[in-house]
Amino acid sequence: MDAPVFAPWSPAFTADPYPAYAELRDRGRVHWFEPTRQWLVPHYADVAALLRDRRLGRTYLHRFTHEEFGRTPPPPGHEPFHTLNDNGLLDLEAPDHTRIRRLVTKAFTPRTVQTLEPTVRRLADELVRELVKNGGGDLLAEVAEPLPVAVIAEMLGIPESDRGLLRPWSADICGMFELNPSEETAARAVRASVEFSAYLRELIAERRARPGGDLVSALISAHDQGERLSEQEMVSTCVLLLNAGHEATVNTTANGWWTLFRHPAELARLRADHGLLSTAVEELMRYDTPLQMFERWVLDDIEIGGTVVPRGSELALLFGSANRDPARFERPAELDLGRADNPHITFGAGVHYCLGAPLARVELAASFGELLRQAPGMRLAAEPEWKPGYVIRGLRELRVDL
Repeated sequence: MDAPVFAPWSPAFTADPYPAYAELRDRGRVHWFEPTRQWLVPHYADVAALLRDRRLGRTYLHRFTHEEFGRTPPPPGHEPFHTLNDNGLLDLEAPDHTRIRRLVTKAFTPRTVQTLEPTVRRLADELVRELVKNGGGDLLAEVAEPLPVAVIAEMLGIPESDRGLLRPWSADICGMFELNPSEETAARAVRASVEFSAYLRELIAERRARPGGDLVSALISAHDQGERLSEQEMVSTCVLLLNAGHEATVNTTANGWWTLFRHPAELARLRADHGLLSTAVEELMRYDTPLQMFERWVLDDIEIGGTVVPRGSELALLFGSANRDPARFERPAELDLGRADNPHITFGAGVHYCLGAPLARVELAASFGELLRQAPGMRLAAEPEWKPGYVIRGLRELRVDL
């Protein structure tokens, strides 16, 4: 079945894809979308199961060449981006994924997150304090963006003077995760991949000579049964931590406040009871996830709802649709900041479950908490616009008054 209702390049669809998702769910379990040559999967149960299905993979190169899989190799000029991306945890499968995740987990431990908590709270307090002093401004640029960048930079040991480089690099690299990216987008991603990789190689060399208490030093020293991370794997891990953690936290913060402004009764409920903060953050991630789609390759033929999806196909798992599926969530179109049963899949599932989820939750609790405390009367100053990207979906800005 085709999916004309799915229109990821339409500004109206990007602004509110949820009615289209409801129609897709009503019409079946899997839909062919010709413009991107993908199979769309809109139901929670299917998405959750397929995230864990070993017949699928984020890559196919551990089993097939591009030609064997019926795919055209990427242009040689895109090689710096693919080298960076293909050596990161997100786009690897076993055995490489298993080995690298085991080593990264030795460096990026629960203790790492626990140690960072006071820093996260301090940074959130400073950023919100400045916003309050100015009487408002762009919440996205002044709080949502700088917080995760500062935290990840702190974690990696990147000097404050260099932190302005990180956000543009991240944005340019993440442009390649959108559907059918243009050659101009690819050129920006390649340039950012080259520059960011060179920067991190210098940083790694410095830490080899003078180890510290930062994550880069921990990645260098991480070992297991004689195995260590290669320099490329370290570079790709650091970039992934910035891109994945940063993009998700920024967009969850801005999208979340935009959601709250459109649900004044729930916002008033949260302002009256800050004890709801933990479930509120989870509900905001479910209600409007920043990652709308997660793609996987079909490595062996599979069947979904009576449709055989052949090897070589690409599945587009619709996280935004799954998180609003009435078969799993009671009253899914309603925002309920006290929702207790909330197994949203915003952080994924299975072997690719987000490694940075605990840190993202700390950051979100800190920024939402400080805004509730220091800016209890914060209100929307102007209707926001959505950026054109659909896969990683976020606002251009979110202007507020106090």
